[in-house]
Amino acid sequence: MKVPANLFYTEEHEWVLIEGNIATVGITDYAQEALDELVYVEVETVGETLERNEIFGTVEAVKTTSDLFLPLSGKIIEFNSELDENEGDNPTMVNQDPYGKGWIIKIELSDPEDREGLLSAEEYKEAIA
Repeated sequence: MKVPANLFYTEEHEWVLIEGNIATVGITDYAQEALDELVYVEVETVGETLERNEIFGTVEAVKTTSDLFLPLSGKIIEFNSELDENEGDNPTMVNQDPYGKGWIIKIELSDPEDREGLLSAEEYKEAIA
């Protein structure tokens, strides 16, 4: 199971890549494996400013539906068009490449320095062990 060292993680099994004041967010390899094949990814919060831990969307798999929680406060500026049913409609991209083409959203961060509560790769590995 992959846990890239250059990312931050949440206890809800999301990963975060912070580049300046923009964060890219997806679900971890562990999460996509546990969910199994994704059939739908829904994000209706593009353009909205949300607080950390608010629900920003859902992922639906054959077995279950799970909420997606915002790891950092900010404005959701983009939903991955590959996953959007109105555009690419390929939710299995999350299963195939969770840390690359399977990213879910991009956020313009309210405070780029606020990383409180995010886990390092080592801390995340311990949490899922």
